[in-house]
Amino acid sequence: MTKGTKHMAIEVGTKAPDFELKDQHGQTVRLADFRGEKNVVLLFYPFSFTGVCTGELCALRDELPKFVNDDVQLLAVSNDSPFTQRVFSEQEGLEYPVLSDFWPHGETSRAYGVFEEEKGCAVRGTFIIDKEGVVRWTVVNGLPDARDLNDYVKALDTL
Repeated sequence: MTKGTKHMAIEVGTKAPDFELKDQHGQTVRLADFRGEKNVVLLFYPFSFTGVCTGELCALRDELPKFVNDDVQLLAVSNDSPFTQRVFSEQEGLEYPVLSDFWPHGETSRAYGVFEEEKGCAVRGTFIIDKEGVVRWTVVNGLPDARDLNDYVKALDTL
């Protein structure tokens, strides 16, 4: 936590703010589309093409069946443009939606309380949202800290 920066991430038990964002293929993805169908792992990250982010997203890619299956959908979000997301996802072979919270800049990140005003990007916030659209588990890390995937798996197991 850097001095003067306060993140008020939304809390467990809160209704997850709905959003509508474009993925790396220009398709519109709405949180509401998964309601009643799948639990959603919503993962905010600062920037495509940066070391820690790339490592995290590739680790998810390598464990994808745990995060994209009949019950779960992984959605990754950063404030990069849709074009950047396309190049990044192609380069890294990411087959899950990589969403662009580019314009209005950071609107969805702000709704979830994970936007870093000073840097103009999202911090590492992860929200697990159940089929009713309620946040059931959350972790927010500082910019340099990678997250532990095993924590996600454990949280999903409890749903």
